[in-house]
Amino acid sequence: MKKNIYLMALAFVTGALFTACSNDDDNEIILEEPVIENVEIGTSNNEIGVIGRDFHFEMDVVAGERIADVRISIEQRSGETYSHEWSHETIWDEYQGVKNTNVHKHLTIPEDAAEGEYDFVIIVNDQNGTTLEEVRHITLILPENLPVDPQIRIFNVYKNGKQGDVPFYDYYDNDDFGNETFSKNDTLLSQVNIKNVKGDGKMYLLLIHKATGHYPETVDDIDFSKAIVYDVYEHQGHEEGFTFTNFPYSTELGGYERKGPEFVIGADSDSNVPQPNPIDGEKVWKNGDYYFGVVYRNSTYDLNFHYYIEFKIEGFD
Repeated sequence: MKKNIYLMALAFVTGALFTACSNDDDNEIILEEPVIENVEIGTSNNEIGVIGRDFHFEMDVVAGERIADVRISIEQRSGETYSHEWSHETIWDEYQGVKNTNVHKHLTIPEDAAEGEYDFVIIVNDQNGTTLEEVRHITLILPENLPVDPQIRIFNVYKNGKQGDVPFYDYYDNDDFGNETFSKNDTLLSQVNIKNVKGDGKMYLLLIHKATGHYPETVDDIDFSKAIVYDVYEHQGHEEGFTFTNFPYSTELGGYERKGPEFVIGADSDSNVPQPNPIDGEKVWKNGDYYFGVVYRNSTYDLNFHYYIEFKIEGFD
């Protein structure tokens, strides 16, 4: 009898403890961690950082509760050989208190960095105490060791003029640039030369109203519903380095094989190929500040380059 009473008591206590533990489990608070997506390490996510040059980093963040801070660090890998020890960390606290955001940063890879393969560590600290940490990859390289290094050789813009006239804008002599504007029915002519390229590549020359908020840094980023194409041209199969231009000159012909168009401000269509796009919708002509520039992609070596200037256009209702 005593044994039965003991067993009944033990069962009661065990059941009570189990119920209490179950209730504790039911009441346990699970904290959500931050989530990141659409990560781009380097232009077009090529995972390349050029030492001493501008570096592109972008991602979308959704916090578990609210962001505390965002960090990146570049760390040397075990088993890799480097010329010297080096690491780098950047902390951004401007996102503190934000639930979700797009992080888009341009920073310079320090000139004292050592070439090599690195871990690219992304850290998002949440105000709820959780932390997201992801390890990606990046290659740091000196400019002189790049297979191609696209840079501006010539960037001239002419207003109601011809090549050889005094440019509206000259890459090498732009002290007085910005005092003039383009008006409706003016013509725009532009010559762009990009040096240090080979293989296959393509350039787009674009005119974009700043109010659209569109500023493509790569060919893949171009939104043709917002960008007016002034010119597009490509090169293929060049084994040796050369200067690529939208004004290619032929010594055999004794003249230019082609030139950039004399483009009318206020035209109904742009100069996209193979099919021009109507200039309507978000990119319809309007007064205000415009970006004008070149976006180039070398598809052989997966490298991108962009360069923009700004000027005003007026004369539209």
